[in-house]
Amino acid sequence: MKSRQSGITLIGFLIVMAVVGFFAFMAMKLLPSYSEYMGVVKAMNQIATEGTSGKTLDDIRRELAFKMNFQYVDDATIKPADITILHDNGDANQLHVEYDKQIPFMYNISFLLHFEKSVALQGNVGQ
Repeated sequence: MKSRQSGITLIGFLIVMAVVGFFAFMAMKLLPSYSEYMGVVKAMNQIATEGTSGKTLDDIRRELAFKMNFQYVDDATIKPADITILHDNGDANQLHVEYDKQIPFMYNISFLLHFEKSVALQGNVGQ
C-alpha cells in the first residue's frame, strides 16, 4: 500500500506566513491608537461621574486633559476644539469628543481613524 504524504509545501507555508505577517504588521500599527482611545473613554467616564456643576467648558477641557495624561494619551492627539459640550432640550448635557488620527502604514498608504464618544454629564455646566 502506498503511503501518501499530506501537509503544506514550503511555498504554501511561505505564502501563509507572508499573509499572517502582513496582518500582524497592520495590528502593530493600529492597536496603540485603539488603546489610546480606551484611555480617552476612561478619562471621559471619570469626568462624568465626578460631576460638573458650575464648571465651564474650559475647566472641563483642562480637567479632561489632565486625566488623559494619566491614561497615556498623547497631547497632540486631541485638541481643545475636539472637546465640546452638547446641550439637549432637557437638562442633560453630554461631553462629546471627536477626533481623527492618521497613521502611516507603508510607502504612501496611511490609515485614517475616526473616533467619537459622548458621555452624559451630571450637573449643570456653567458658561
